Amino acid sequence: MDLLPAAVLTPAPVGPLASVARGDGRAALPPGVAPSVLAARLAASPAPNPITHPETLHPALWRGHQLGHRAERAVPSGFAVLDAQLPGGGWPRRVLTELLLAHPGVGEVRLLAPSLAATQAAGRLVMLFDPPAALSAWALAPLGFDVEQLLVINTRSRVIPGSDSLWAFEQALKSGHVGALVAWLPPRLRAERLRRLQLAAQAHDGPAFVLREMAAQQRPSAAPLRLVLRPLGADVLSVRVLKRRGPPLAAPLQLALPPVLSGVARQRAAAGVHGGAPPRAPATAGLQAATFVNLA
Repeated sequence: MDLLPAAVLTPAPVGPLASVARGDGRAALPPGVAPSVLAARLAASPAPNPITHPETLHPALWRGHQLGHRAERAVPSGFAVLDAQLPGGGWPRRVLTELLLAHPGVGEVRLLAPSLAATQAAGRLVMLFDPPAALSAWALAPLGFDVEQLLVINTRSRVIPGSDSLWAFEQALKSGHVGALVAWLPPRLRAERLRRLQLAAQAHDGPAFVLREMAAQQRPSAAPLRLVLRPLGADVLSVRVLKRRGPPLAAPLQLALPPVLSGVARQRAAAGVHGGAPPRAPATAGLQAATFVNLA
């Protein structure tokens, strides 16, 4: 009788393809089945062979030419072009996503607005840690935010000397009860501090974004996803994938952001006209922020 190594017949087929066990540890072909016929049936089987497809063994494994995938469903970013280049097809859960900016205000809030607004619509909390400037409710509402349900935390007031500004963010990640978090991190953050936040993010069932200075791209990071953001105009954002679970992306992506300027203001910005008094914008309502003090 013809013999084949047991690895060739793994996983063992069911029914007419079931193999016969032998005392010497090798698998025998079913009676009346030629090796070529069995090989053809196994090749046509929909179940991937873990020997030739090791990425099927665990969600943390992927091949160099493939995008990584995770067991948890990703959160759509709201930009189809971006989702097509993100592992899992959206913002990942239980990890940090690092956004690198030359300066605040390049369009990072408009980039994150669709996913954050969807998180709020699902009844989950969105927390913003240490935004670099006062947030305008008048500007956030048209992006889909429920501004009355946004929780803004200021941790750098230094009410108590020597307090840790990252402690509140870490505890929010560990709690597992927050839908999405966005944190503007202090500059020149040590790698071990970011690694600690990445470990805490494993308990967070949702996206977690950390915004850092552009110079950090030259330093290692524990975040599995790193994006470099550059403005290409008032409503266009360049997104370069610096790091992802998958092959490198050769060219940056160009995303059309929701406009925030009026039609007249966009025309002035495009034409470079600065003469005359610009039209007065409606009075903006600021968001109240909470000051966090760690008394532990």
